[in-house]
Amino acid sequence: LHPASSGTQHGLSPGSKMVTSAKSTVPTVTDQAAAMQLGQCAKNLATCLAELRTAAQKAHEACGPLEIDSALNAVQSLKNELQDAKMAALDGQLKPLPGDSLEKCAQELGSTSKAVGSSMAQLLTCAAQGNEHYTGVAARETAQALRTLAQAARGVAACTAERSSAAAMLDSASHVMEGSTLLIHEAHQALSCPGDAESQQRLAQVAKAVSHSLNNCVNCLPGQKDVDMALRSIGETSKKLLVENLPPCSKSFQEAQTELNHTAAELNHSAGEVVHSSRRTSSQLAAASGKFSQDFDEFLDAGIEMAGHTQSKDDQIQVIGNLKNISMASSKLLLAAKSLSVDPGAANAKNLLAAAARAVTESINQLITLCTQQAPGQKECGNALRELEAVRGMLDNPSEPVNDLSYFDCIESVMENSKVLGESMAGISQHCKTGDVPAFGDCVATASKALCGLTEAAGQASYLVGVSDPNSQSGHQGLVDPIQFAKANQAIQMACQSLVDPGSSPSQVLSAATIVAKHTSALCNACRLASSRTANPVARRHFVQSAKEVANTTANLVKTIKALDGDFSDENRERCRVATMPLIEAVENLSTFASNPEFASIPAQISNEGSAAQEPILRSARSMLDSSAQLLETARSLIINPKDPPTWSILAGHSRTVSDSIKSLITAIRDKAPGQRECDHSIDSINKGIRDIEQASLAAVGQSLPCRDDISLEAVQEQVTSAVQEIGHLIEPITTAARGEAAQLGHKVSQLASYFEPLIVASVGLASKHMDHQQQMNILDQTKTLAESSLQMLYAAKEGGGNPKAAHTHDAIAEAAQLMREAVDDIMVTLNEAASEGGMVGGMVESIAEAMGRMDEGTPPEPEGTFVDYQTTMVKFSKAIAITAQEMMTKSVTCQEELGGLASQVTLDYSQLARQGRLAAATAEPEEVGVQIKGRVQELGHGCIYLVQKAGALQMSPMDSFTKRELIECARAVTEKVSMVLSALQAGNKGTQACITAASSVSGIIADLDTTIMFASAGTLNAENEESFADHRENILKTAKALVEDTKLLVAGAASSQDKLAQAAQSSAKTITQLTDVVKLGAASMGSDDPETQVVLINAVRDVAKALAELIGATKCAAGKAADDPSMYQLKSAAKVMVTNVTSLLKTVKAVEDEATRGTRALEASIEFIRQELSVFQAKDTPEKFAPPEELIRMTKGITVATAKAVAVGNSGQQEDAISTANLSRKAISDMLVTCKQAAFHPEVAEDMKTKALLYSQECANGYIDLLEHVLLVLQKPAAEHRQQLAVLSKKVASSVTELVQTAEAMKGSEWVDPEDPTVVAETELLGAAASIEAAAKKLEQLKPRAKPKQADESLDFEEQILEAAKSIAAATSALVKSASAAQRELVAQGKVGSIPANAVDDGQWSQGLISAARMVAAATSSLCEAANASVQGHASEEKLISSAKQVAASTAQLLVACKVKADQDSEAVRRLQTAGNAVKRASDNLVKAAQKAAFDKAEDDGVVVKTKFVGGIAQIIAAQEEMLRKERELEEARKKLAHIRQQQYKFLPSELREDQS
Repeated sequence: LHPASSGTQHGLSPGSKMVTSAKSTVPTVTDQAAAMQLGQCAKNLATCLAELRTAAQKAHEACGPLEIDSALNAVQSLKNELQDAKMAALDGQLKPLPGDSLEKCAQELGSTSKAVGSSMAQLLTCAAQGNEHYTGVAARETAQALRTLAQAARGVAACTAERSSAAAMLDSASHVMEGSTLLIHEAHQALSCPGDAESQQRLAQVAKAVSHSLNNCVNCLPGQKDVDMALRSIGETSKKLLVENLPPCSKSFQEAQTELNHTAAELNHSAGEVVHSSRRTSSQLAAASGKFSQDFDEFLDAGIEMAGHTQSKDDQIQVIGNLKNISMASSKLLLAAKSLSVDPGAANAKNLLAAAARAVTESINQLITLCTQQAPGQKECGNALRELEAVRGMLDNPSEPVNDLSYFDCIESVMENSKVLGESMAGISQHCKTGDVPAFGDCVATASKALCGLTEAAGQASYLVGVSDPNSQSGHQGLVDPIQFAKANQAIQMACQSLVDPGSSPSQVLSAATIVAKHTSALCNACRLASSRTANPVARRHFVQSAKEVANTTANLVKTIKALDGDFSDENRERCRVATMPLIEAVENLSTFASNPEFASIPAQISNEGSAAQEPILRSARSMLDSSAQLLETARSLIINPKDPPTWSILAGHSRTVSDSIKSLITAIRDKAPGQRECDHSIDSINKGIRDIEQASLAAVGQSLPCRDDISLEAVQEQVTSAVQEIGHLIEPITTAARGEAAQLGHKVSQLASYFEPLIVASVGLASKHMDHQQQMNILDQTKTLAESSLQMLYAAKEGGGNPKAAHTHDAIAEAAQLMREAVDDIMVTLNEAASEGGMVGGMVESIAEAMGRMDEGTPPEPEGTFVDYQTTMVKFSKAIAITAQEMMTKSVTCQEELGGLASQVTLDYSQLARQGRLAAATAEPEEVGVQIKGRVQELGHGCIYLVQKAGALQMSPMDSFTKRELIECARAVTEKVSMVLSALQAGNKGTQACITAASSVSGIIADLDTTIMFASAGTLNAENEESFADHRENILKTAKALVEDTKLLVAGAASSQDKLAQAAQSSAKTITQLTDVVKLGAASMGSDDPETQVVLINAVRDVAKALAELIGATKCAAGKAADDPSMYQLKSAAKVMVTNVTSLLKTVKAVEDEATRGTRALEASIEFIRQELSVFQAKDTPEKFAPPEELIRMTKGITVATAKAVAVGNSGQQEDAISTANLSRKAISDMLVTCKQAAFHPEVAEDMKTKALLYSQECANGYIDLLEHVLLVLQKPAAEHRQQLAVLSKKVASSVTELVQTAEAMKGSEWVDPEDPTVVAETELLGAAASIEAAAKKLEQLKPRAKPKQADESLDFEEQILEAAKSIAAATSALVKSASAAQRELVAQGKVGSIPANAVDDGQWSQGLISAARMVAAATSSLCEAANASVQGHASEEKLISSAKQVAASTAQLLVACKVKADQDSEAVRRLQTAGNAVKRASDNLVKAAQKAAFDKAEDDGVVVKTKFVGGIAQIIAAQEEMLRKERELEEARKKLAHIRQQQYKFLPSELREDQS
């Protein structure tokens, strides 16, 4: 069972990849039958894999501990097999197996040796951490790697002719098996005592022994022994450099110099041969390394001879130092060649080999420069030629990246280097003429450097071109980048050698220290990233631990470097050398661990077409190198003999060739830009598809779309679905490629285009199968939308081209991607609905299986949240699935046609649950909980699949009672499995799970209270028996205090254990339930006669429940966090709100029976509630749903009503009115804030509109709080001056509401082109005016005549008249302004006023007239309402009312004139406008007449009481005369003031109005 289980685990990953590949291939298969069969097989395989995965997991749980024993047995049997093979080899009976060859087996052995080393590193880590599960996995992987190693060793031995060599090979492999057995055994022992230092030490020793055996095994490979011999030879020869005194010179200086130059050229050539042969056969490598060691021997002798000719001891030491460097570089070259020949696929091996060869060339050049005294310019040219020969290898079949440059960086590098090369070549020519040798040497060195840079850039560009060809296989990024690790490892080792080299200068030491710091920092960052991305907890810990080791050893090394920098003594150098060793070891260990195949990237494979595409670049680069080398050879002779005309013409010829080849290189690189050609092909292909779909749409419109009879509806629907899904999967990769991965762009866009032809054929076929014309058009339109959005994406991707620096294109790419996503979602919704209606559930089953499979795929995406976040969303989706399953049980009996939609909902919810489950499993601690969550979610997936399948079957045969029973059973099983998922989540975080459950309960309580408020408002909340509120008061107070205690425990629970947090959450949920129950009973006991007070009381407990829900949420987020974490501050503020709301409830309970204060208390509670709502509103989070602007406009009407009521309460001072106002206010403001946020965050609303809407809502809420606070002040201290302030505050609210309405109107969008256009502003102002007039009319409706003492007073009728007349004026002006806006639109439609004015000044002037007139109508109507209000309340005279009415009439006339200036007099809109204007005039006249009559009657009725006393009578006469004179003077002043105002206004009127009025 156990080996089967392990084999299963390994088979799942390739199986999943096969399913993915098959699915992506289905849409492109033209044979219908084959496509359907392939699609069905892929689905079946996906379902089987999902079941196999679950079964394997259970098997693993059952036999996990046996894994180590199983691995031990496997390795023992391998050792026995190798012993048998050795006996057969000695007898000459060992035969190779079919397909085995020496080269193949040797390479397999080399690459497997690394896999063995890596899996052993993981085994050590797991055992050290005491993790039994992963130790078993690592032991199993080690055993599997050893099996491959043993087979490879047997193959090598069988293919080797020499029996002794074959036996040695098998012997070394047996030693590896022996050591591995011991290692696995020790690891098993170490598991029982994880922290034991002794067992750790034993493990480390055994591991070293195995590593040594592995090296020996690899060294037995043919070719390797020869390289080892060459290495030993170089080591032996280099000992000559260690002698105290050099042997005497046997040659003259000239002979020694010639010999050195000759042997240097030979050695440089041999180095190139080693590089070439390492990629060929082992025999060629053996020959090349033998030749290299021989040439090295000769070169070293020539170097020592040269050192003997040096003038001073210091020079001699320098020459010997250089020879040592050459020796070291040569050894490294052979090691790199050996490494590459063993494992040609190893990361960065090719680049390391090229770098080693260049290091040999550079060290030779340094020695030549130092030693030889040649004719002018010869050394420089020789060095440059050797450098060019070393880099030439980069242009031989570039199949792996040369450096980290992107394609566009390569172009930049080529441009820069070509410029430098051009200047250097001009300099070479110039200095040859002038004979300036030092300057000539500098130019040659610069040219050589530029040529090396050009070659590197050309090599990298050609690699990217090859990889980007659609026929090549693109690579995949692994968990870590082995190339980065290998480069860092090499750079750190070289820097450390430079640090400890006795000859290194202070500047070299600092440079080396900088390199070490840079690369160790990069490694630590890579480890941090890898640890966050891996799902394997052992690997996660190992990466973290390795990063710490590297960081600590680097810190120790830096300390010794600082000491060395202060004093370059031998003692400090020694300390530095000692400190480098742990760092090198730590980096080596990390590189070994990172080379595990589990983390490895998949390298790209360049196709033949890709190689052909590389050729133009490589050809140009080779031509450039050849002609440059010839140019340098020519310059070499010219600097000695500048007077030779034929040589000058040759130089000019070479110079031209270099220049031409660089031009052709730049052209080739630009022409071959990755992805551009593919983008063009794809654009053409999709354009053709759009034309086809347009043809089909025309046919559908004409009812002539021919029906496809060669395929069933289900099959064609399946085709469309699979093509759309594949297109959806490509959106993200294309976006990424277009922004910064040029090499991937061609692959992805070609893939995208390949799906469109089958999609369009299938879509047209699907449309033809539908009888309903609307459905036909829907399918075709949505397919066309997807094609058009893809086309937009391709244009954006082409422009972006994968250039990360082309930031200006990134927004367009993101926008196109979003449009594509929306188009894909729309089609999928349509298809799923159609499929579910027909009972076709194949797609849904596949989606669920895919979601289950994805849970086990490699590393999850980097978690952005915590376990608690994922736990919360998982609970939400789990419960949603359970609810839908229950509903399906009901519908299976009552309404089977709805089952499809419910099955679709289960599928969507499960996909979300699986996505969150994967992240929850990755972030769960301990890891067992993560494994359990994953398992339970996958089990639920199986349940969902069965449920969906049964739903489909029941839709097909609705009367089948057996299927009904099965569906009910499946639904029950799903509900059960949901509870299992929830219990697994609870095991992860018991406390936070309790918080989630409590929050869910509290949200249910809030919903229940909302329902109770509705009953109370309707006057139907009655007590069941005779009881008073006093019977419940004590119980409410006691329960509220208990809740405060629970709140304290809840806040404390965030910082304590999960158990305590769970208790506190459960207790608080229980107490709030009790509190709401007793408050509801208390409210009911007050009787339905006083519904407003009932609502106040229930609102108070609702506020407490809402605050508790917020507090539970904050506690959940803060659980286990540090005291200074931001979530802790949120918890504290939530606790404060909770305490405030409980206190508010207690005050309300005490005040509810006190008629004198309960209104005041209700207002206080409402003010606090609005403040809390405002703080929620100001939070930056996006609302879950969006609202249209119309909804926002509707919500503002409630505020207008509430404002009028608030003003009325301030004037009346009634507590009952205050209560109803408080209830109304909280609802109006809360609704407005919620709706405003939902409307403002709508995706289609512009950013500036969003900011405006949020600002005006905030101003409105703040203004309303000020108004309520002032009403509160008036209730507590009634005074006339306080009451007058109410009008000012209500105007402030009205102004904010007007601004908000205008913003909402603007959000709706309109046909206007330019929002700054005066015509558009006119329209907005007209709408604004209409809104404010309507608001004023609403205000008037709330007014009632003031109460008066019982007396005979005929003016009561007059007050009724005032209100009626004012109301009719408000209604008429509202109609007038609306008619004016209609007339305005008509003018635009007729072209008399342009959407974009031809003459902005002319139309703008007209619009200004219209705007000012609309504003005047609104202002005058508002003044009229205020005058009517004041008159009814007894605060103003009839004269003010008359003047307000006249002003309305005048401004109306002005508005009519403004509208009629350009209008067609016979149009319907103008006629309506005239009628509306006449209505306003009539209503105003009626009001003026009524008011004048009232004033006249009043004048008649007001008798004057004449005083009878003489003196009193005289005084009375004087007073009357004085008043008359004062009134006359005031009248005169008022007339002057009016005349002045009119003159000033006339100046600003537009010309049309002035002419008309004159």
